[in-house]
Amino acid sequence: MNMKRIILSALLCVFAMQCVLAQGKQPVSVLYVGGSPELDVVGGVEVDSATLARSAQARMASFAKFLKSRFRKVKVIDAKEYLPSMSDAYDVTVFDGRPRPIRPEVREFDAQGRITKYEPVAYLPDDFDRAALCIANASEDIGRSIGTKCDWFCLCLDADALGWKKDHPIFQGPFKVKIQPEMKPTPPMAFEYAEMDGYTLPAETEMWTVQTKSYTTDRSYRIGMVSRPEGFLDSPEAEVISSGACAKSIDAVAIGRHGNFFHWGFSASPDYLTEAGKAALANAIVYISKFSGQHIIARKLDETIATRKSVDRSKFSASRKAWQESNEAHRRFYQSVDSVKKVALAKQEQGQELDATEKIYLSMDSRQPKEPTYAEYMKQRFPALYHVFGDDATEYQRYFDKNRDWFHPTAEGYDLDIDEDVRTLGIANNDKHLLDSCITMLEKGVEPELATRVLHRYTLCRFAAPAEWRDWYDTYRDKLFFTEAGGWLWLVDTQDHSVPGNDYSVLKAAGQDEAKKPALAQDTDEKNPVALSMDVETLADGSRELVVRMKVHTGYHTYAQVSEEDPFLPTELEFSLPEGCKLEGDLITPAFTQLGATKTTIYTGDCLFRQKISGTGKGEVKCTVSYQCCDNSICFPPAKKTLTAQL
Repeated sequence: MNMKRIILSALLCVFAMQCVLAQGKQPVSVLYVGGSPELDVVGGVEVDSATLARSAQARMASFAKFLKSRFRKVKVIDAKEYLPSMSDAYDVTVFDGRPRPIRPEVREFDAQGRITKYEPVAYLPDDFDRAALCIANASEDIGRSIGTKCDWFCLCLDADALGWKKDHPIFQGPFKVKIQPEMKPTPPMAFEYAEMDGYTLPAETEMWTVQTKSYTTDRSYRIGMVSRPEGFLDSPEAEVISSGACAKSIDAVAIGRHGNFFHWGFSASPDYLTEAGKAALANAIVYISKFSGQHIIARKLDETIATRKSVDRSKFSASRKAWQESNEAHRRFYQSVDSVKKVALAKQEQGQELDATEKIYLSMDSRQPKEPTYAEYMKQRFPALYHVFGDDATEYQRYFDKNRDWFHPTAEGYDLDIDEDVRTLGIANNDKHLLDSCITMLEKGVEPELATRVLHRYTLCRFAAPAEWRDWYDTYRDKLFFTEAGGWLWLVDTQDHSVPGNDYSVLKAAGQDEAKKPALAQDTDEKNPVALSMDVETLADGSRELVVRMKVHTGYHTYAQVSEEDPFLPTELEFSLPEGCKLEGDLITPAFTQLGATKTTIYTGDCLFRQKISGTGKGEVKCTVSYQCCDNSICFPPAKKTLTAQL
């Protein structure tokens, strides 16, 4: 009888323990998509396939144990098995491996080998709205095609978090996070960014250890990833939760959220997370589950897009201090190369094996080239501005300060240029009164072409009538926000897909039009600043259009209209068509900007002229283009070029 009581008591204890454990598990269902190794496969460390496979299996097992101890429903699969539809059955999908693509990468090149079209590989559909948590560089892999702000700023995140929001939900529960902060040396590279951005940092920064593995002490271990902080917070569906010790700025994003995507930048599997790190990760999974069914609003489709922060950095780069520091950095670099080479040569003479880094340095030239003067430095860094300001450092500073409100990203990516349309209107592009003013111009018929260009440039709306523009603006005025990371656009703060103004497919359509530009036989340069070409384009309704492309080199311009006060020659196009064809309607000219205080206007950059034609005639069409090209100091003689195409 006593034995039965003992057995019964033991069973009751086991049952009670299971109940306690079950209560501790969160009612969140999790799909873990793994298959990536614990080891570094990016930084040049050579690892055989069998070792990688074992490492991946061990990592998956670590996550399986961790997740099943904290969540009631967990499924663990290899990324090769994953389909986006699988996420519908779970509250959160944890991406720690690279699935099979649902859309391949697209790269197209011109005759000079330059990329003319690029579309990143896609692993998820653009409208994916399930809650997702991405580990380290999985954020870049999974989110790039969708346009999350959780992009690859640097694969250089180490083991410690810093600058964390201590009151954020992921540090409050449901799992208790016992953080043990300590003061540690501020990461060295953070000081360089701080100087460029105009702030100072203390010698030490409060940190806490997230993972026990560090790539700085274990060179073979997987490295974490931080995302760019610039523009991360410029849309309401994004938040920065923590930065981390890395080789970038002090505010680089180690932990953050953009819409339904959570970025956990630290690389370690649960086996190598601290107890605080495990609890914070588990809480992050619970937290992101609340955003299932939502989506990102501001899509960062171009990870190279510049933000207004670039103005501050350009301003610093144009200073004499930056030039001096650049020369000093080059001196240190070549001294370092020389030092490593000496060690490598000594080891080589003694018959010792060299590591990969020593082999690379041994092949490098340690002779330092002549240091550039400030003028030479500026001509290389800011060639277009150098033509205007020369080596006057003060003028560069004034230029960036004076035009801060008018900057807009160039097509090349990281750079910014002045939006002359906005400067003409005198309203900053991040001031919503710009939209109101342009809509009023449309309503009054005042410079409607300029107003339409600005509205198309800074919104995703393409309304036909002024009344439609006014209705949209008045309806959503209080919900409008300006995003630079999302494309320098005014968007609407809403999760409602039916609201106009957030549909990025408008830009894709514009990109398709961009891809139809006539190819150039050669690119522009300072000796040949204008390149011309012509094609015949068949439109959707079957009609035909002649497209003339004029590409003007950076820092130069041609003339659209010339006032009586100026001696320049305007750009003119004269067409000659085969029998059976005729011009239909007026020539559609590209956007132009005002030159100085006169009524003269100019063309810059890549320009398209369009002329519709009617008729069924076939044969050669000719277009004679007359133009004059100038920069801010000299003008080339008037030029005339005849282009041909076949109808």
